[in-house]
Amino acid sequence: MSAPSKLLPVADALKRIIEAAKLLESERVSLPDSLGRTLAQDVTARRTQPPFAASSMDGYAVRASDVASSPVTLRVIGTSAAGHRFHGEVKAGECVRIFTGAPLPDGADTIIIQENTSAHDGSVDILQSESRGTYVRPAGLDFKEGDVLLTKGTRLGPCELAIAAAMNHGSLEVTRKPRIAILATGDELVQPGQEPGPDQIVASNTFAVGAYARHAGADIIDLGIAGDTFADIERCIRAAHEAKADVLVTLGGASVGDHDLVQSALNREGMELGFWKIAMRPGKPLMHGKLGAMQILGLPGNPVSAIVCGVLFLVPLVRALSGDPHAGAERSEAAILGGDLKENDSREDYLRAELSVGTGLPIATPFSRQDSSMLRVLAQSHCLVIRPPRAPSAKAGEACRIIRLGSF
Repeated sequence: MSAPSKLLPVADALKRIIEAAKLLESERVSLPDSLGRTLAQDVTARRTQPPFAASSMDGYAVRASDVASSPVTLRVIGTSAAGHRFHGEVKAGECVRIFTGAPLPDGADTIIIQENTSAHDGSVDILQSESRGTYVRPAGLDFKEGDVLLTKGTRLGPCELAIAAAMNHGSLEVTRKPRIAILATGDELVQPGQEPGPDQIVASNTFAVGAYARHAGADIIDLGIAGDTFADIERCIRAAHEAKADVLVTLGGASVGDHDLVQSALNREGMELGFWKIAMRPGKPLMHGKLGAMQILGLPGNPVSAIVCGVLFLVPLVRALSGDPHAGAERSEAAILGGDLKENDSREDYLRAELSVGTGLPIATPFSRQDSSMLRVLAQSHCLVIRPPRAPSAKAGEACRIIRLGSF
């Protein structure tokens, strides 16, 4: 399939990438190992929480009818603590010393907090009346057995792990982590820590793109750097297959110059090209295709272009493969421009910007220099200001849309 000549809009490119993503198989993992994973099935409560009526305060379990007026003196007949209930029954004129989380004794229906009492040997003075049910957590207050509290497609964070544990699940069925192989290309690149030659630079894209993919829920396969030869690139493509990568992400070399061999090498290996080149800046030479069961996402070689495309396209792809039903949903949010902007041309712009706190919406101030090679500016940025194609000039104080770059 030949590449389309017209630049593809950003929204259409993302839609095609998400539609091509096939949900991966599931696996069962322990509760601690499920952090950051995506549920492959609904999770149902195996118990009622709390399983009994319990006290929410330290104090005394009483019958409301006995404390309708105060002060009143009651006989203390026992103690109920968390994990150690009182097994008798509270009758008229009696009460039980009780602690937070302890089961409410039979016959009692109200808690008098200890601050409103005065204890003596074998008895306690109730100094303030309370209505029935005060400071009592009824059985099932949080949830009941059979309730579905976590649904398929939920990404599991600390609070989701807590509720799963409370539902008495020691393991969960989650989608397998997508395996993302990342290949940097170009004779000009060396690994960090090595001494570059006189015409070389240090490879940096792999680390940010991989970090975003890993944070989205992927396992990363670092294929290193391929030189500008068909043999080297094809060797790395085969390595991605052998590693059973779900997606091969290439960095650089996807254009049509004499030294841009990635697309040609992929075509020689049998890639079905989906699209190439999109109407955005930075990131125009984005490529997407399929090679057997493996998706191909070719990102530009310029550092900022690669990272912005990783944020906009690779992160949603990872989430889609993981089973997130909202993977392709709108991610932008409203903000206020902190500086003037010129009118835009036919490409959608993503401008690196700082965020500051305003009286309402956050204020996004784009940097004056937006060269796609400048990582320093990207490292200082908190978000990307989105400029639609043909957007008119805009003044500071006007509304805009942003995508946060996120923090770890």
